[in-house]
Amino acid sequence: MQMSSLDYKARYPSARSPVMARNIVSTSQPLAAQAGISMLHMGGNAVDAALAAAMTLTVVEPSGCGIGSDAFAILWDGARLHGLNASGRSPAGWTPARFAGHERMPELGWDAVTVPGAVSAWIALHEKFGSLPLETIAAPAIGYARHGYAVSPIIADLWARAKDRLGAQPGFAETFLPQGRAPKAGEIFRSEGHATTLEQIVATKGEAFYRGAIAEKITAFSAKHGGAMTLEDLGAHRADWVEPLSQSFAGGAVQEIPPNGQGIAALIALGILEATGRDKANVDGVDTVHRAIEAMKLALVDAYEHVADRDAMALHPEMLLDPVYLSARAKLIDQSRAGDPHYGQPAAGGTVYLAAADASGMMISFIQSNYMGFGSGIVVPGTGVSLQNRGAGFVLADGHVNRVAPRKRPFQTIIPGFATNGDGSPLMAFGVMGGPIQAQGHLQVAQRIMGHGQNPQAAADAPRWRVLQGRRVAVESSMDARLVEALRARGHEIVVETPDSAFAFGGAQIVLRDAATGLYVAGSDPRKDGCAVGF
Repeated sequence: MQMSSLDYKARYPSARSPVMARNIVSTSQPLAAQAGISMLHMGGNAVDAALAAAMTLTVVEPSGCGIGSDAFAILWDGARLHGLNASGRSPAGWTPARFAGHERMPELGWDAVTVPGAVSAWIALHEKFGSLPLETIAAPAIGYARHGYAVSPIIADLWARAKDRLGAQPGFAETFLPQGRAPKAGEIFRSEGHATTLEQIVATKGEAFYRGAIAEKITAFSAKHGGAMTLEDLGAHRADWVEPLSQSFAGGAVQEIPPNGQGIAALIALGILEATGRDKANVDGVDTVHRAIEAMKLALVDAYEHVADRDAMALHPEMLLDPVYLSARAKLIDQSRAGDPHYGQPAAGGTVYLAAADASGMMISFIQSNYMGFGSGIVVPGTGVSLQNRGAGFVLADGHVNRVAPRKRPFQTIIPGFATNGDGSPLMAFGVMGGPIQAQGHLQVAQRIMGHGQNPQAAADAPRWRVLQGRRVAVESSMDARLVEALRARGHEIVVETPDSAFAFGGAQIVLRDAATGLYVAGSDPRKDGCAVGF
């Protein structure tokens, strides 16, 4: 797909316009976006910008990520794509027996914490593609942590929601509830421990976090509270460079990181849509939306059954993208009626997201996350290190490919997206942060931009739907009431969610390269505090 023109009509309510520039950064928090663009002003590249933004987000958007997050990236280096899986593995002590008596994996506390991978992502990306010194890249984040920043409105809301749920978790109140409460919008928040930790990470190129002084603090706190995390677990961590999976769509292709992430679900759904024979019908019409929901249902049941740590999967991921298999799955869609599908068997054969691009042609799609708001609730005293709860992504069912086990990666919801034109040239870096919505959001963004020519801001503004379970589908209250009733008439059990539930529909950040002008066009989701900036 070669983008010759984009539709710039404001089709959905929004206070934002797409941003167009030769160098661009789009994030979910304005200070992070500015940190990224400052690197490009200094002569740095898109990776420098992404890393500065990512480090800053651990400070200014702690509800979504932290130093103890996991991370993934897809990068166009000017000639080819690279994928990075920096998600962590479970502690060696996590045998199924440890969780005997549990109905499901814990979501809070040390028994939800797998080895954090975000720091390893920063170092791996910088060593391979960075151009500015790491000290320069980390400076904005360190400055905001040490000297403070004004908490932005949406993040203040999320912070307040976390108080009752996480306030009793070890270390949380000490770091995140100054004066016994969450900071309000506009109040200044500081974290000297966070600044010092970032300085140690920079000075040792991550060694302090996995094998040095920070690692010792993490594991001592784990031992104090009955956790299984050890120095050996941290020291054994590695980030892996991987080949992205690809699925043809709308004359181009969409790329995702291979499992253990759910990105393959977006590719399965897009492949099913291609097999149904896409048409040019209204992107907001009932036929188009019904077909997309049904394709997504089929993709999700396959992902939840088959996707796990790549080393544990019983089938090769590409088997789920086999055209013959996808065609068979597409035939299960009834265009007149909602279905409740089961997973197939191929024949053998809520998070922060950002995108950045520079004038040289480098583009990066980057995501890091603590998973459920503030993650496990564990914060290592004096360090600012809040730890993710990715262990909750495992299951306990005997025989399931995603069953908890030692030194294993859990099923991950966070996924960076990328798309290329039909000739293999880069089209866009995109993502939709927000837990289960992410693969579904990738489908909807790709459908709107690649299939229907909408500009990135319109694609971010548009009302979204989210498959819940069976025939139940949640939609935003901004969705056209006539479309909602038409979907109900086809058997969809529609739940209209209020604006208070906007967090459940994610937050998109999109950077697209317009081949007609050579410029980048960016959109930033109005459901978040963030913005796109460029020059």
